Formats: sequence, structure tokens, C-alpha cells
Amino acid sequence: MNNCHADVLAYHDEEVALPQKERTEMRERRDANRRRLKQGLERDEEPKPVDYRSQGSYAMRTMVQQPDKDYDVDDGVYFDIDQLKGRRGGDRSAMDAKEMVRKALHDDNFDRPPEKLKNCVRVFYKAGYHVDVPVYRRIVDQNDSGQEETRIELAGSDWRVSNPLAVTDWFLDANRGQSPDNDNGGQLRRIVRLLKGFARSRPSWRDHMATGFMITKLVVEKYSINPAREDMALYDTMVAVRDRLRSDLEIAHPTVAGEMLTRSATDSRTKFLRDKLNWAIEELAVLSQWDCSRERALNAWDTAFNSTFFIDRLETGEVTAGLLIKGAEEVAARKPVDKRGGGRYA
Repeated sequence: MNNCHADVLAYHDEEVALPQKERTEMRERRDANRRRLKQGLERDEEPKPVDYRSQGSYAMRTMVQQPDKDYDVDDGVYFDIDQLKGRRGGDRSAMDAKEMVRKALHDDNFDRPPEKLKNCVRVFYKAGYHVDVPVYRRIVDQNDSGQEETRIELAGSDWRVSNPLAVTDWFLDANRGQSPDNDNGGQLRRIVRLLKGFARSRPSWRDHMATGFMITKLVVEKYSINPAREDMALYDTMVAVRDRLRSDLEIAHPTVAGEMLTRSATDSRTKFLRDKLNWAIEELAVLSQWDCSRERALNAWDTAFNSTFFIDRLETGEVTAGLLIKGAEEVAARKPVDKRGGGRYA
């Protein structure tokens, strides 16, 4: 397979992984949102949260660059069940708990007020970011042995058992256990980001594509390790995920037994991902031809990712043993690069 190891690493670092500057901005908005919620709850004489926890792709560090900066930061707020009581002393409904949080987060300076969605309250920012605030209640019970057990429930259309922190732990454990390296985020995490970047490479795909959580679960299932070749790790994982979806379009939740991430055995979103992966794999077949030139290889990666990034590297030199050689200068292929400044968050 034509060696584009350094090119795929560079694409990940420059075009896919979030620059530190953008992640810092999201963290600042998350923290400002927490302060706003705390002050709003105090103003409304509502219960004080017992905890805040970031979750989802933000916590797993698998977020990818978005041209329109439509970033989704998940930041859960937790209350003890004993605090969430109605006027008559009964437990507040899930809808009431979300309305309490929505009201506390409201600020007249917002162009668009916070909205109560199915599983969270969403706060919108002008820059394109939005912060999703899932609302949880914490229930402490005693098991049959008399030991305390804590159960977490999410406010959706009703209260339902959920453990978002377990999902983060699941992914971090998988990345540590399966990646052959610890630098630059770990190879498993980089492949997740690259596949999510591929899935978001065309605006017309957005409403039809599998979710980022689905893609993350599939990559953890079918990741093909390759310590020496990032391009082959990516390609082989794409093939493995495509083949997996050919036999089964359903995706099970990684930490909640019996819960599915897909809607049905014929979910159109996983079918769409399968078909687009199949198309991209066909476009990348040229990489394995014995006479494939570097130019043809770079053009194939550009076709897959809807970019010109790869062909723009045509004159940068030859790829050997994970290094990009340009004259006498050696540039480490794994070194994070960010043309915009601010470093690279891995």
C-alpha cells in the first residue's frame, strides 16, 4: 500500500483534531455556563447541584473540527433526589427538572434563549458553539447486603437509568488498552477522530450519517492496530467497520445492557455510513496498485476526505519510516502542527 503515513498524521493534526485555542474557548464557555446556572438556581431559590461533569466527545477528546464551529459540549448537572421535590413533597418529574434548569440558564443577553430538548437543556452561543446540559438525579439506596449503592437517572421524557461517566471510562480504557502509543492522543483516538472527520466531510451527509457516538463504538469494536503506518490503520479500520455493518447495522450501547444506539435493525444512519465507507474504500483501492504514484495516492485520500490537503503536500518529499524528508530537514511525522497557533490538543 502506497505509504501516506506522514500525510494522514499531518491531516489529523492540522485538519481534524481541535486546536488548543478552540478547546480552551469551549472550556471557558462551559465554566461560564456553570456559573450562570449556579447563580440562576440561587436566584430562583432552587436546589444547589451536587456536581457538574463533562461528558461525551468533549470528555473523551474525540471532537473534530467543524467549519461552522457547530460544536456540542456536553456538561451534565447532578442533583440529589431528595432536593428535587415539588410543592407537595413529591418527586419532581423529569420535565419539571429540565424546566428548572432551563429557567436558571436564561439570560436576556442571549440572541436565542436556552431550549428544553428531549434529553438536555441547550444553550446557544453566537460563535456556533452550543452547550448541552443533561439533568441527572442521584439516588442512594441500600442493596440486600446493607451496602449503599448509587444510581444515576437522566431527565428525558421521564427519568431513566443512565451512567454517562461510565461511557467516558469505557472509551479511555479502550484507548489506553488498544493504542500502541500514548503520544498525540493515542492511535485509537486518532482513528476515531479521522472517521468522524470523514463522516462530516460533506454538509449534505450531516442529516443522514451515523452519530459520532455510533462511529466511536464501531471503531472501538473493529480498530485495526498498526504502530508503523497510520494510513494502513485508518484504511484497515474503515474496511473492518464497513464489513461489520454489512452483516449487522445495529450498534449496542457500550455500558448499558440491552440499550441500543441504533433505532432498529435497518437504521438508515448506519446504512448510510456503510455505503459511504464502501465508496471511499473503492476510491482508495488505487493505493494498493503496484504502479500507484504518490500523486495518485494523495489524490485518492483527498477524494475520500473531500479536501485538497493531501495533494498540497505533493512537493514536500518522500515518506520513509514515519518521517517526512525534505532535503536535509527531517520533520517528525507525529509532531503536532497548527498553522493557526495555540498548539494542538490531543
